[in-house]
Amino acid sequence: MILSLVMLTVSAQAGKPWDNGKLRVSDNQRYLQFDNGQPFFWLGETGWLLPERLDRAEAEWYLQSCAKAGYNVVQVQTIDGVPAYNIYGQMSNIDGWNFKDINRKGVYGYWDHMDYIVDMAAQHGIYIGMVCIWGGLVKAGLLSVDDAKKYGTFLANRYKNKPNIIWFMGGDIQGDIKPEVWEALATTIKSIDKNHLMTYHPRGRYTSAKWWSKASWIDFHTFQSGHRRYGQRMGNADYPIPDNTEEDNWMYVDSTWKYNPIKPVLDAEPSYEDIPKGLHDANEGRWQDYDVRRYAYWSVFAGSCGHTYGHNAIMQMLKPGYPTSYGDAGDVKSWYQGLKDPGYSQMQYLKRLILSFPYFERVPDQSIIQENGEQYNRLIATRGSDYLLVYNYNGNVMKIDLTKISGDKKNVWWMTAATGKLKYLGEYDSKVLTFRYHPQSARIEDGVLIAIDVAKDYLTKDQTELSPDGYKAKERDLNE
Repeated sequence: MILSLVMLTVSAQAGKPWDNGKLRVSDNQRYLQFDNGQPFFWLGETGWLLPERLDRAEAEWYLQSCAKAGYNVVQVQTIDGVPAYNIYGQMSNIDGWNFKDINRKGVYGYWDHMDYIVDMAAQHGIYIGMVCIWGGLVKAGLLSVDDAKKYGTFLANRYKNKPNIIWFMGGDIQGDIKPEVWEALATTIKSIDKNHLMTYHPRGRYTSAKWWSKASWIDFHTFQSGHRRYGQRMGNADYPIPDNTEEDNWMYVDSTWKYNPIKPVLDAEPSYEDIPKGLHDANEGRWQDYDVRRYAYWSVFAGSCGHTYGHNAIMQMLKPGYPTSYGDAGDVKSWYQGLKDPGYSQMQYLKRLILSFPYFERVPDQSIIQENGEQYNRLIATRGSDYLLVYNYNGNVMKIDLTKISGDKKNVWWMTAATGKLKYLGEYDSKVLTFRYHPQSARIEDGVLIAIDVAKDYLTKDQTELSPDGYKAKERDLNE
């Protein structure tokens, strides 16, 4: 019993990401890292309405669940109204944009609850990606330039010393809509808070680099590949991508890196699990676990510094009594039921995979693949100097050039994306070879072909799964 208690205490006091120093952009400008040189692979979860709809106990359980599933970032709408109201009936703006008397004696206010969420996330090793104000509110004229400076001053002073903040400008909005407001908000925060990274969350099918590639305040870019299926144009007059590429989120990495200077980039809003395709028609099919896996691997293998997952019920924090904006209401599927859907727990295998190999040398390299396909038949490859990874969504034949990495011989594995399970396939000569994974069922069984120089020991032949990241969530004291 004494041994068990000691072990529990050690796991609860496990090191946090920021113990490695501040988060910063890597020297090659393509990834994120800590001051001590350790890599940071962004694995985000989308909890947009967490500050408004969850109480303290629910927030703790949600954040603990995120940690157990391997997430290290949770993206939230800091306010979704002017004012916004939380579950306790407290509002974000008690005196407009004057926050002088926001802390009231004896009142657990809106920002006290936000503080609790930030601190609880920190206990579980999670960064809060704070979308300061949703874009539609700015578009509606509810935040002026002067008010943006007041709000930015308040936010920066309140959270500049928290270790786990990442700032988001925007919020599902194009950067040329009220750009002066975003500029004022961003530069005000940055002038006060020197400790945290900042980015911009754009409208669907856009990259933040389109408007902010030269902005002094943006540290890395995000794109929103969005929720549309191939061919789902939906009548747009000003459509920023070619028809029938709606699901090809890998192309946003390439298009972002066409802007200078190069900065890290990731998909901050791909298709969400269990949300209608295209969002607005509940009769449309729903995005499934294999779809969200495809978005994740395509983006990261194209060069992203991480990925953000989302779920229809979770991002809205639906529960009985809450309506929905998309698909089903909270009495059909709640946010806590959504935590049990398969895609939510499968994202961690991508993080484990990427962190199993030398990190900063990794580059996208489609020359590894010969005779590639399009859309769902597209293979996508990434590599270091002595390892390569090829993601295969449809179980297609893979003609792979093993000469692209070092070594006369290569050990080869297959990793099943849904489970993270490894199967050793054998040792092969360094040449162009053909591989094929044979699915064991009618379901999509996407996965990754892994080839490693036999001189390297990143994986062992008898290894059946990838090593976890080692984090153990704090156990709840049922006697508290």
